[in-house]
Amino acid sequence: MTTPTIKDHVIIGKNTNAPLEVYRMGYGTMRLTGEHIWGEPANRDEALQVLKKAVQMGVNFIDTADYYGPDVTNRLIVEALYPYPKNLVICTKVGAKRAHDKSWPVFSKPQELRQSIDNNLKQLKLEQLAVVHFRFATHNNPTPFSESIDAMFELQKEGKILHVGVSNVNEQELQYAMSRGNIATVQNMYSYNQRTTTKLPIGETRGGEVLKVCEENDIVFTPFFSLITALPKQEHNIEQVAKKHGATKAQINLAWLLHKSPNILPIPGTSSVAHLEENMAAINIQLDEEDVELLG
Repeated sequence: MTTPTIKDHVIIGKNTNAPLEVYRMGYGTMRLTGEHIWGEPANRDEALQVLKKAVQMGVNFIDTADYYGPDVTNRLIVEALYPYPKNLVICTKVGAKRAHDKSWPVFSKPQELRQSIDNNLKQLKLEQLAVVHFRFATHNNPTPFSESIDAMFELQKEGKILHVGVSNVNEQELQYAMSRGNIATVQNMYSYNQRTTTKLPIGETRGGEVLKVCEENDIVFTPFFSLITALPKQEHNIEQVAKKHGATKAQINLAWLLHKSPNILPIPGTSSVAHLEENMAAINIQLDEEDVELLG
């Protein structure tokens, strides 16, 4: 039985003059906030320690957004890591904001995207954002996708963004964005149990439909919500593989993502140092052909 080879790095912007090489296990900061992604963390000291520990363990891709908290995760990143290590890539998202009622209104007009970019630059103490995902909301969005995408590339021309990415897009939207400029990354919902389109309260999310396009065009794919528990019909298979490797189901979920495509860059989030260490260990799990076939 052969063992698939797992790349431990991916390159963002491979076809540009400013490629970024990052370790293949990133970190998503959303869970560092208070309950419902609102307010300060329950344990601020551990939140800061998670960020520091992640970098110590080799993570150099951190995913954030100024609407996490709001404004909480960006401040935690600065407090824990500034001045930043030379190779640290901080990726943020725009296209939404938080209202006082804790809702997630669309914020995707060109002037709103500019405001979000400027806010992220200021909060993160950066002169340029390495990677920015435009998160497209399909529900109650008065701004055409084309208008928002063109605004993103205009901000890139101004030097405020190094690499443009998109989030929550389908194949047609991704292809359109690629026709307007270089798309370096895609961030969609994707996991062992969520491989196709679904609908969430915040709108539609698309995963598997665009992964092939990413592979064909050297685009890095960063799945969000990648640690959702497996569906009941798949429970036995993932438990069987987890038992074989002495691992948790969450670790096998991450290992499955790493084996699924060399373009996938998982960004599992947590507010616990112990859980962070568990997630990071998943990159060392080598699934064999039998495992991959069983998991599908």
